[in-house]
Amino acid sequence: MDRLLAMEMFVRVVETGSFSKAAREFNTTQPTVTKQIAAAEARLKVRLLNRNTRGVSLTESGALYYEKCKTIVRDAGEADSIVQLKQGQAQGLLRIGTSVAFGRRVVVPLALEYMRRHPQVQLDLSFEDRYVDLIAQGIDVAIRMGKLADSSLGARFLGMNPWVMVASPAYLKKHGVPKRAQDLSAHVALIYSSVVGDEVWRMRTPKGEAVNVAVSGRFRSNNVSAVLAAARDGLGIAMMPRYVASDSLLLGKVLEVLADHTLAEQEIHAVFPSPKLVPGKVSAFVAFLQGRFAEGWWQAPSGK
Repeated sequence: MDRLLAMEMFVRVVETGSFSKAAREFNTTQPTVTKQIAAAEARLKVRLLNRNTRGVSLTESGALYYEKCKTIVRDAGEADSIVQLKQGQAQGLLRIGTSVAFGRRVVVPLALEYMRRHPQVQLDLSFEDRYVDLIAQGIDVAIRMGKLADSSLGARFLGMNPWVMVASPAYLKKHGVPKRAQDLSAHVALIYSSVVGDEVWRMRTPKGEAVNVAVSGRFRSNNVSAVLAAARDGLGIAMMPRYVASDSLLLGKVLEVLADHTLAEQEIHAVFPSPKLVPGKVSAFVAFLQGRFAEGWWQAPSGK
């Protein structure tokens, strides 16, 4: 027997003075309500209501029980309301997971702006270049790059992360500017080793033809900021996400190489533990992120 439901029915029978009226409120039959009250009396081993042709009245024990049940039913309703209100609001602790470079340069400025808009939110930012188990690590929402594997996770598409090829003006002056994708094989490449197939650069020519070029060089790193630093220092040509190079491009520290060629793009997703009953703090943050990764988003001010 659902004890809370029995209490709710008991309270409404007392307050309406009728089993049938209470039954209509609960969208059930009078015998069902009668059965619930009788079961409560059997469990308590006491009569709660006096029944006669004029209606119902409380016994002495029933009056004591009614006062307690009324408080319990009211508190249960308030508990539901509080949880539902919190579920729909942007408040509480929000744990965000992201990669190191994207997190520092892109997510941090956005997260700080979000905090200013929602003073009831506390943020805990976690930076990992590997994919972590959201549930095991207690992450509410993660920002991930690339195509998502099929899973039970909830996800929202945010936008695309384009890549670019860059080199310093000094390097290009000394070694020449590549005119075709095939020219890259004769140049010094700076390898971003976190990418699968990092020593084969893939692109499309202005005519849309797919080209794969094997590259080599003396410098490689799994940290994209280190690769950018090497490019700025004139050590070679690098391929990296455009958001990483955007400030250096604007300042002229590096120049775009083969700008008429199309490089790979990565999908950007917000990922959360379940697609069902998404907490308000998560859905509000994801809604805030949507629209932030439209064409040219990498030109917005970012962390240095």
